Amino acid sequence: MIVRNYRHWGYPRSALAVALGMTLLGGVAHAQSNATGTIFGQAAANSTIVIESPDTGLRREVTAGTDGRYRASSLPVGRYKVSLIQNGTAVETRDNVQLAIGAGTEVSLTGAAASASGASNLEGVSVNASALPTIDVSSTDSRTVFTAQQMQRIPVPRDVTAVALLTPGAVAGDSRYGGVPSFGGSAVSDNAYYINGYAVTNPLTQIGFSSLPFDAIEQEQVLTGGYGAEFGRSTGGVINIVTKRGTNEWKAGAEVRWEPLSLKSDPRNIYYPRTGNTEDGTIYQRRESNKSWRTTYAAYVGGPLIKDKLFIYATGEATRQEGTAAGSIEHASRNNYDSYRYDTPRWLAKADWNITDNHIVEVTGLSDKTKRHFDDYTYDYASGTHGSTRTDTGQQKDGGEVYIGKYTGYITDNFTVTALYGRSNSVHTVTPGGASAGYPYVAYSNAASIPTGQVYNPQYSNYVPSVPGARDKTRGWRLDLEYRLGDHSLRAGIDRQDLESTSGSNGYAGGVYYLYSRSSRPNNPISSFYGQAAPATGGGYGTQGYYVRKRVFNTNASVEVKQSAQYIEDAWQVSDRWLLSLGLRNEQFTNFNGEGQQYVSQRHQLAPRLGVSWDVFGDSTLKVYANAGRYHQPLPNNVAIRGASASLYTNQYFTYTGIDPTNGAPLGLKALGKPYSTNNELGQPKDPKGVASSTLKPQYQDEYILGMQQQINPAFNWGVKFTYRNLRNIIDDFCDDRPIEDWAKRNGKQYNFLFTCALFNPGRGGTWSWDVDGDGKAEQVHLSAADLGFPKPKRRYLSMDTFIEHPFDGKWYGRIDYTLSHSFGNTEGPVLSDIGQSDVSATQSWDYPEIMEHANGNLPNDRRHYLKAYGYYQLTPEWTFGATGIAASGRPKNCIGLNPDPNSYVAGYGSAFFYCDFSGNNVTGANSVAAPRGSQGNLPWSFRLDLNVGYRPAYFDNKFLFQVDVFNVFNSRKVQSINEVHEQSTYNTKLNNAYGRPISFQDPRSVRLTARYDF
Repeated sequence: MIVRNYRHWGYPRSALAVALGMTLLGGVAHAQSNATGTIFGQAAANSTIVIESPDTGLRREVTAGTDGRYRASSLPVGRYKVSLIQNGTAVETRDNVQLAIGAGTEVSLTGAAASASGASNLEGVSVNASALPTIDVSSTDSRTVFTAQQMQRIPVPRDVTAVALLTPGAVAGDSRYGGVPSFGGSAVSDNAYYINGYAVTNPLTQIGFSSLPFDAIEQEQVLTGGYGAEFGRSTGGVINIVTKRGTNEWKAGAEVRWEPLSLKSDPRNIYYPRTGNTEDGTIYQRRESNKSWRTTYAAYVGGPLIKDKLFIYATGEATRQEGTAAGSIEHASRNNYDSYRYDTPRWLAKADWNITDNHIVEVTGLSDKTKRHFDDYTYDYASGTHGSTRTDTGQQKDGGEVYIGKYTGYITDNFTVTALYGRSNSVHTVTPGGASAGYPYVAYSNAASIPTGQVYNPQYSNYVPSVPGARDKTRGWRLDLEYRLGDHSLRAGIDRQDLESTSGSNGYAGGVYYLYSRSSRPNNPISSFYGQAAPATGGGYGTQGYYVRKRVFNTNASVEVKQSAQYIEDAWQVSDRWLLSLGLRNEQFTNFNGEGQQYVSQRHQLAPRLGVSWDVFGDSTLKVYANAGRYHQPLPNNVAIRGASASLYTNQYFTYTGIDPTNGAPLGLKALGKPYSTNNELGQPKDPKGVASSTLKPQYQDEYILGMQQQINPAFNWGVKFTYRNLRNIIDDFCDDRPIEDWAKRNGKQYNFLFTCALFNPGRGGTWSWDVDGDGKAEQVHLSAADLGFPKPKRRYLSMDTFIEHPFDGKWYGRIDYTLSHSFGNTEGPVLSDIGQSDVSATQSWDYPEIMEHANGNLPNDRRHYLKAYGYYQLTPEWTFGATGIAASGRPKNCIGLNPDPNSYVAGYGSAFFYCDFSGNNVTGANSVAAPRGSQGNLPWSFRLDLNVGYRPAYFDNKFLFQVDVFNVFNSRKVQSINEVHEQSTYNTKLNNAYGRPISFQDPRSVRLTARYDF
């Protein structure tokens, strides 16, 4: 889904000078809300400071302490005028003080006459970026803030994720996760997302978030490490958005954005790699047939309903993306040419009420929906053409609304209260036109499998509709208190978030799947182990060996996780140059299955946070800072859908006397046995005490940061930061029953237990409640780490980030970031990019200890070198030029194959091990050797240059904008990920013909045309 952004041109150029010079800083102010900021500084002792918003009329009056320090916290982001008042008269004023999310802006007032650079802003007067310090010495952690103006001027896709990827330490995750960012070596499911202070992270998987019209974004803050005790539930990064609001001036605008097909290059085709198979070098997927184009219409309006009191802002956008895509040659005969259309209408409305200068209420509502319609056709790879007869059709709908209310009360100069409540509701439906209700999905191995030689399948495809009522719901609240006591700024707060998901799968189109087969030995049982008799015993066509398998698969559950936390934090100004931040966060996570039963309860998860900032010269030109902290990650809802709730997955065999010619269903069925389930999924509720260890601990990570920032001169800043992250604990599932059987032997129990999988902490012991001996009574089974046999999880990240920045001076802005990093270990975390597995905290990595052999090495999100640069140049008031460039080293490559011992307990697991047979012969295991993680080299470097030009003709008073953005100017299309499975799933077969085959490339060159008018 694509979102868009507009540039607010109401600020004079002098305001932009300060605004853009202040916002791309590497630090977060202590004790700040995730949607507001702070103005602080030095003035005469006991003097009065007045802080006013020229846009909304909000006015705060604070008194400096006996030491001359003052502080006004929890201010809405935007621009302010700060004045020193003596005898009722302003003796010094700073105009156009821009406030960023969570940041502290220092404004010191001496009482001397205001200089031209700090005086009230008049038309044509430029405020230098040096008028205020550009380094936030009240911060100790790592952040970047992008303003709406910057996101308009630099060439970047109008997408929250694309902007976040410009921050140091951020890399795009595997394409199979939608390119969601990885921060600091983390998994794509480790991030947290906020809009106006409310968490909007995907409650089902924690991958992705509810979005909004890009025009609505006032500032996007990206926290990449070291965030304070207010933030939690993330071991990756935090993307924090504050939206625009109405002001005392009515403003409106409209725009059209168009990405035409005619100006877009073709994607690269995918060919089979050379693996010794007959397909070597032949085409696998003709991606040059993939065409797409996009158009967005957007408009906004905002202004005062009551001047200085009540404001409204509303924006909406409608995006349509159309295109075609050819599937792979493996499925060319059916449903392999897709003609699709995405419609994404989004809106946001926000009301702000300044009840008084000391009491503010904000209400936000937004909608994020998308609808996809598709029609499928056959595709002929020989001619490169598609058929005219539609083979499948359908549509998919996702999304819903988010509503947020917030109150801010400035009770006294030193005491501030904020309270927030929010809720969201997203609906997910899939309606494939080819899935006919009441008709089964039927298939057969070959023509000899059925007596008639053919069978009619009424379903276009085995497309799985979503379960009825599939949705995600969240509701949450938080209360934050801040009190200043001398040199201490104390903050405390509590928050609660309840996340509900209804999800699952109906399994097969029509609800049931029939597979026709034939046995050459009709008198032999199909499966004695599962009680399925010989076909001949059932009569009908069974006497000739014909039979049919009926499979039913259904997982449908409404599950919930409740998350709560309490925190306390003290920002202690030890001296005029030293700031110490001490914080402690306590978190609780409780997960419930589809029957409303608690299966995971994690209490008293303590997360200390420590930060220090040293203003070396006392003038905010050189800061040295450090940070240490622990961060927890809760278990998402998706684990409970099948793993902790009732599920149905059965097989049953029948003979039959005929086949219905209208729908392909077998007639005259006679059962050859009862339904059975290899995973004991018979629709019965699962015992919550057996699903997860009673001692289960959440995922957590420790992080350490040391950095410095310096203002070289008024034109340039630079900085360097060192980061170390150590993942200390994770949650996943194991499926190995050998430790349980050994426990039964040690305890004199007859082992009579069908074990599937259970949640645990890899590298730690656990306790479960299982009926091991089958007597109907559960035993408490404790297995130590040694019993289970798994190594400890390891994910470590080391990095050095350095940057140089030129703040906007009325002419140009630029920033260059270089990151040298190393991400290594034996686990990526809750997901598995090696194979694109998105079963969060239920990957195949920890199913058996043998899978973890040689799993230590360079992890998928390891990009050793990453260079990012972006900026823009204001040639004249009419012409603006922008550029963005990246250069990144490639992802590590793996070789994943069969276990070297074909007689081992895990031999039937398939290709999941870090062993490979490089002999080129049929894989028997005899020639397999260890292939440690990341040992197969790296993918190639990637380079990308984006350029734009914007023109605002003076004839239209600079209110009309025409802009051209060219992405990937040189059309670099390097490989981003490949198939890493070296061997097929069984022994004595050839190598996997897909090993090394590209999965994704860089996006090809494209052009975006924008026409915009601001009234």
